[in-house]
Amino acid sequence: MDKEKIAKLQAQVRIGGKGTPRRKVVKKSVTASQGDDRKLQAALKKLGVQPITGVEEVNMFKEDGNVLHFAAPKVAVHAALPSNTLAIYGQGQTKELTELVPGILNQLGPDSLANLRRLAESYQTLTARQAAASGEKKEGEVAGDDDEIPDLVENFDEAEKKDEVAADQLD
Repeated sequence: MDKEKIAKLQAQVRIGGKGTPRRKVVKKSVTASQGDDRKLQAALKKLGVQPITGVEEVNMFKEDGNVLHFAAPKVAVHAALPSNTLAIYGQGQTKELTELVPGILNQLGPDSLANLRRLAESYQTLTARQAAASGEKKEGEVAGDDDEIPDLVENFDEAEKKDEVAADQLD
């Protein structure tokens, strides 16, 4: 194309003025989290969820042995029993099962109890390893440290029996 034709076409282009369509007002989009929350609320409303009062805490047991824990002041629980749906609102924290043990023993099922046993066994082996490692460290220390209690070398029951045998021989 010629430069003259391009200049002629540019002169014909009119921005604004009589007869031009008005610009539409650009709507500000809702942030993603607010949109997701609205969609979730609409879906829960269709299911007919009702609030459940008096829930102090919610614990969800994961397969890896951790617990998703929702604390009392921030928890809101809604349920739709016909559709087997529970909605829990609040900030969840992932905690170890051992952290919550005294308070949740009555909530544990057979799978969780087996998992708790495994955790207890692994904890015992871990403490045994740590004790063995600290014992090796003590053996390697300088002999000048007399502040600690020495390890038990012989069995007192056997020493007592030897004393009784020796006393019997003297009589």
